[in-house]
Amino acid sequence: MLRALPFAVLALLPACARDDAAYPSLAPRPVERLGFEEPEPPASQPVEPDPQLDVEIAAATARLDKAQADFDAAARGADAAARRARGAAAGDERWIDAQTALAGLDVLRVETSDVLTDLEQLAIDRAVALAPAYPALETARTRARTELGEQDATIRRIGAALAPA
Repeated sequence: MLRALPFAVLALLPACARDDAAYPSLAPRPVERLGFEEPEPPASQPVEPDPQLDVEIAAATARLDKAQADFDAAARGADAAARRARGAAAGDERWIDAQTALAGLDVLRVETSDVLTDLEQLAIDRAVALAPAYPALETARTRARTELGEQDATIRRIGAALAPA
């Protein structure tokens, strides 16, 4: 008898429901009829020139030019040092010279990274101000990223030619 009591209580529960209760409809809501297509992007508007930003981009580009020239000159020296150290054991005088030249490349690479960071910050500042992308800034950022990648590849290539430490 005691075992049947919970089932009896469960059977009486529907009697507790109100007849005038407003249940939510199971019909599709208006938002569910919209679909999942992406809305059309707004038409692009011409970007207004920003003289102050142009000055900052020009300064960053000049720094990037100098950083690239310095890196290229040092890379030629590091490449020559690595060729002289080819076959030399770790710790050998020629190997140490090549490692020192390689470390110098890392230092010069930082300048390119700093320029990229400054350009990225300019882009972030524009985005925070809800300003559209600035073509000259995007071009400079792309160039800085490309040069940084090339410098990384040069450092890896020269380092791979040396005996491991």
